[in-house]
Amino acid sequence: MARQHRDASAEDAGPQLSPRQSEVLRAVVGAWVGHAQPVASETVAQLLPVAWSPATVRSTLAELAELGLVTKPHVSAGRFPTEEGLRFYVRRLLGPRRLGSDEMRELQAQVADGDPQQVLHSASRILSERTRQLGFVVGPRLAEVEIRHVSLVRLSTERVLAVLVTREGATLRRVLDDEGSRDQAELDRMAAILSETLAGGTLREARARLAREWRALRREADRLRERALRLARAALALEENGGDLVIATHLAVLDQPEFQDPERLRELFRAIDTRERLIAVVDEVLGPSGVTVRLGAEVPEPVLRHCALVAAPWGEAGALGVIGPSRMDYARVIALVDYLSQVVTEKLGA
Repeated sequence: MARQHRDASAEDAGPQLSPRQSEVLRAVVGAWVGHAQPVASETVAQLLPVAWSPATVRSTLAELAELGLVTKPHVSAGRFPTEEGLRFYVRRLLGPRRLGSDEMRELQAQVADGDPQQVLHSASRILSERTRQLGFVVGPRLAEVEIRHVSLVRLSTERVLAVLVTREGATLRRVLDDEGSRDQAELDRMAAILSETLAGGTLREARARLAREWRALRREADRLRERALRLARAALALEENGGDLVIATHLAVLDQPEFQDPERLRELFRAIDTRERLIAVVDEVLGPSGVTVRLGAEVPEPVLRHCALVAAPWGEAGALGVIGPSRMDYARVIALVDYLSQVVTEKLGA
């Protein structure tokens, strides 16, 4: 079932519109998104589900302009939605939308299996290619995830799989270098030691505990505990890699007319290149569930004020979404972001 998207300020929903005003605003937004040009009243009339006269359409457009929801570049031009008009459309006129079953199956197959980086890279690429915006995925921000249980599983004579189970039941996996062969029973004892040592704390706290344990161990001769702590320290290096920003391609967004302006394009790429700042922006706007939409002045980064950000969490501590011009097909983008967040969560068992 499609989840309802959330917005930046549900209580500030804008003016009350009549059914006619709502239909006309929908038509203006739809035409503007499709053609990137101001929309003439004749075009709006053709897109409406009801045959209203041109005079009625012009009158309604004038009403929407007085409410600050549409504008026009000059007197003789057509109309296009203002930032406030887009915001009203997203929050009040856009209901939940579900992708078709064929497309969902296709997406399931296109998102890579196995290696987490391949999963995130393929999700970012799909978001870019299918929305023609800038698709991004933020890897798990793990520092505050609480650990409940640790398991160690021998994969080969040189590799061990460390599985950290969180309080919410999600699993964080890391393949580690560790030589051995028929030592699964010993790995089980080591996992029990680590579960007792780390359970109930966040990964940030776990790292501090391991540092204290490691210092104390120097005064003891405990080979098993030393090996367990060494593996745990390697596994928790995940935290240092958490929050990685994955952008598979920049090419799709170049199709958008808004980014034919070199200065706008430079601003967008500057924001992307400052990885930590973009991750912080996503963290600041993201809700705990569902899809968040921010556009224009709601985006807490000056160089992105002409853009829209559509994002959703995946797993316990990741995020994905798109950045692009405020003129985007919000219904499709929201549905795609929502579904891919579910797919990535399932693929990574997060």
